Amino acid sequence: MSMWVFGYGSLLWNPGFDVAESAIATLPGYARSFCMRSIHHRGTEQDPGLVLALDEQQGKACEGLALRVADGTEDETLAYLRERELISSAYVEKLTTIQLEDHRYVTALVYVIDEGHEQYCGNLPLEEQAQIIARAVGGRGPNTEYLYNTFDHLVKVGLHDPALEWLASRVRALAA
Repeated sequence: MSMWVFGYGSLLWNPGFDVAESAIATLPGYARSFCMRSIHHRGTEQDPGLVLALDEQQGKACEGLALRVADGTEDETLAYLRERELISSAYVEKLTTIQLEDHRYVTALVYVIDEGHEQYCGNLPLEEQAQIIARAVGGRGPNTEYLYNTFDHLVKVGLHDPALEWLASRVRALAA
Protein backbone atom coordinates (compact mmCIF):
# COMPACT_ATOMS: atom_id res chain seq x y z
CA MET A 1 0.00 0.00 0.00
CA SER A 2 1.35 3.42 -0.96
CA MET A 3 2.10 6.10 1.61
CA TRP A 4 0.63 9.51 0.81
CA VAL A 5 1.26 12.84 2.56
CA PHE A 6 -1.01 15.89 2.21
CA GLY A 7 0.93 19.11 1.62
CA TYR A 8 -0.70 22.49 2.15
CA GLY A 9 2.17 24.75 3.30
CA SER A 10 5.94 24.25 3.14
CA LEU A 11 5.52 20.62 2.05
CA LEU A 12 4.30 22.05 -1.27
CA TRP A 13 7.69 23.57 -2.09
CA ASN A 14 10.03 21.72 0.26
CA PRO A 15 8.81 18.20 0.92
CA GLY A 16 12.22 16.98 2.06
CA PHE A 17 11.55 13.41 0.97
CA ASP A 18 11.51 11.45 -2.29
CA VAL A 19 8.15 12.07 -3.99
CA ALA A 20 7.10 9.43 -6.53
CA GLU A 21 3.87 11.16 -7.59
CA SER A 22 2.03 14.38 -6.79
CA ALA A 23 -1.53 15.39 -7.51
CA ILE A 24 -3.89 18.20 -6.60
CA ALA A 25 -6.01 16.97 -3.70
CA THR A 26 -8.78 18.13 -1.40
CA LEU A 27 -9.02 17.53 2.34
CA PRO A 28 -12.57 18.08 3.61
CA GLY A 29 -13.31 19.57 7.03
CA TYR A 30 -10.17 21.71 7.29
CA ALA A 31 -8.98 25.14 6.21
CA ARG A 32 -5.40 26.25 5.51
CA SER A 33 -4.74 29.00 8.04
CA PHE A 34 -1.89 30.98 9.60
CA CYS A 35 -3.11 29.80 12.99
CA MET A 36 0.13 28.52 14.54
CA ARG A 37 2.72 30.69 16.22
CA SER A 38 6.18 29.66 15.03
CA ILE A 39 8.78 29.76 17.78
CA HIS A 40 11.41 27.64 16.00
CA HIS A 41 11.39 27.76 12.20
CA ARG A 42 9.92 31.18 11.29
CA GLY A 43 10.06 33.07 14.57
CA THR A 44 11.41 32.84 18.10
CA GLU A 45 9.87 32.45 21.53
CA GLN A 46 10.48 36.18 22.07
CA ASP A 47 9.07 37.19 18.66
CA PRO A 48 6.93 34.38 17.22
CA GLY A 49 6.16 34.21 13.54
CA LEU A 50 3.19 32.45 11.96
CA VAL A 51 3.05 29.24 9.97
CA LEU A 52 0.22 27.50 8.24
CA ALA A 53 -1.74 24.71 9.82
CA LEU A 54 -4.87 22.79 9.02
CA ASP A 55 -7.58 24.25 11.23
CA GLU A 56 -10.63 22.02 11.61
CA GLN A 57 -13.67 23.88 10.26
CA GLN A 58 -17.03 22.37 9.40
CA GLY A 59 -18.05 22.89 5.78
CA LYS A 60 -14.56 23.95 4.68
CA ALA A 61 -12.05 22.08 2.51
CA CYS A 62 -8.36 22.63 1.89
CA GLU A 63 -6.84 22.19 -1.55
CA GLY A 64 -3.21 21.14 -1.64
CA LEU A 65 -0.96 18.44 -3.01
CA ALA A 66 -1.09 14.74 -2.34
CA LEU A 67 2.50 13.50 -2.33
CA ARG A 68 3.09 9.79 -2.80
CA VAL A 69 6.22 8.69 -1.00
CA ALA A 70 8.70 6.69 -3.08
CA ASP A 71 8.36 2.96 -2.48
CA GLY A 72 10.87 1.67 0.05
CA THR A 73 11.36 5.04 1.75
CA GLU A 74 8.23 5.06 3.91
CA ASP A 75 9.96 4.46 7.27
CA GLU A 76 12.66 7.09 6.74
CA THR A 77 10.05 9.55 5.40
CA LEU A 78 7.83 9.07 8.43
CA ALA A 79 10.80 9.56 10.78
CA TYR A 80 11.83 12.70 8.88
CA LEU A 81 8.30 14.16 8.91
CA ARG A 82 7.88 13.50 12.63
CA GLU A 83 11.17 15.23 13.40
CA ARG A 84 10.20 18.19 11.18
CA GLU A 85 6.50 18.60 11.93
CA LEU A 86 6.21 17.50 15.56
CA ILE A 87 9.02 19.72 16.88
CA SER A 88 6.76 21.46 19.42
CA SER A 89 3.74 19.11 19.58
CA ALA A 90 1.47 21.82 18.15
CA TYR A 91 0.60 19.53 15.25
CA VAL A 92 -1.30 16.28 15.57
CA GLU A 93 -0.47 13.51 13.11
CA LYS A 94 -3.53 11.93 11.49
CA LEU A 95 -4.39 9.51 8.74
CA THR A 96 -7.40 10.69 6.77
CA THR A 97 -9.04 10.32 3.38
CA ILE A 98 -8.33 12.90 0.70
CA GLN A 99 -9.67 13.12 -2.84
CA LEU A 100 -7.27 13.48 -5.74
CA GLU A 101 -8.23 15.61 -8.73
CA ASP A 102 -8.62 12.44 -10.83
CA HIS A 103 -11.37 11.39 -8.35
CA ARG A 104 -9.31 8.69 -6.59
CA TYR A 105 -9.57 8.59 -2.82
CA VAL A 106 -6.42 7.82 -0.86
CA THR A 107 -5.49 7.69 2.80
CA ALA A 108 -2.94 10.37 3.57
CA LEU A 109 -0.81 11.43 6.48
CA VAL A 110 -1.75 14.95 7.54
CA TYR A 111 -0.53 17.30 10.23
CA VAL A 112 -3.33 19.34 11.80
CA ILE A 113 -3.18 21.98 14.52
CA ASP A 114 -3.94 21.03 18.12
CA GLU A 115 -6.40 23.78 19.05
CA GLY A 116 -5.57 23.26 22.72
CA HIS A 117 -1.85 23.93 22.20
CA GLU A 118 -0.37 27.23 23.39
CA GLN A 119 0.91 28.00 19.87
CA TYR A 120 -2.61 27.89 18.39
CA CYS A 121 -3.86 31.35 17.43
CA GLY A 122 -6.90 30.83 15.21
CA ASN A 123 -8.97 33.68 13.82
CA LEU A 124 -6.30 36.39 13.89
CA PRO A 125 -7.34 39.25 11.58
CA LEU A 126 -5.47 39.20 8.26
CA GLU A 127 -3.85 42.59 8.95
CA GLU A 128 -2.43 41.28 12.24
CA GLN A 129 -1.14 38.19 10.42
CA ALA A 130 0.54 40.42 7.84
CA GLN A 131 2.23 42.56 10.51
CA ILE A 132 3.62 39.46 12.26
CA ILE A 133 4.79 37.76 9.06
CA ALA A 134 6.47 40.93 7.78
CA ARG A 135 8.84 41.13 10.78
CA ALA A 136 9.40 37.60 12.15
CA VAL A 137 12.57 35.59 11.52
CA GLY A 138 13.38 32.11 12.83
CA GLY A 139 15.87 29.28 12.48
CA ARG A 140 14.82 28.52 8.91
CA GLY A 141 14.74 32.14 7.82
CA PRO A 142 12.31 35.03 7.43
CA ASN A 143 8.60 34.42 7.85
CA THR A 144 8.10 36.36 4.60
CA GLU A 145 10.03 33.68 2.68
CA TYR A 146 7.68 30.98 4.01
CA LEU A 147 4.62 32.98 2.93
CA TYR A 148 5.98 33.88 -0.51
CA ASN A 149 7.20 30.35 -1.29
CA THR A 150 3.88 28.83 -0.27
CA PHE A 151 1.81 31.37 -2.19
CA ASP A 152 4.02 31.15 -5.29
CA HIS A 153 3.84 27.37 -5.31
CA LEU A 154 0.05 27.38 -4.95
CA VAL A 155 -0.12 29.66 -8.01
CA LYS A 156 2.35 27.43 -9.88
CA VAL A 157 0.17 24.34 -9.39
CA GLY A 158 -3.01 26.27 -10.21
CA LEU A 159 -4.56 26.61 -6.76
CA HIS A 160 -6.20 29.83 -5.60
CA ASP A 161 -6.20 30.89 -1.94
CA PRO A 162 -7.66 34.40 -1.55
CA ALA A 163 -6.37 34.87 2.02
CA LEU A 164 -2.81 33.94 1.05
CA GLU A 165 -3.02 36.14 -2.03
CA TRP A 166 -4.05 39.11 0.12
CA LEU A 167 -1.36 38.34 2.70
CA ALA A 168 1.40 38.03 0.08
CA SER A 169 0.40 41.38 -1.43
CA ARG A 170 0.09 43.12 1.95
CA VAL A 171 3.36 41.73 3.33
CA ARG A 172 5.22 42.79 0.16
CA ALA A 173 3.86 46.31 0.70
CA LEU A 174 4.88 46.32 4.38
CA ALA A 175 8.37 45.03 3.51
CA ALA A 176 8.88 47.66 0.78
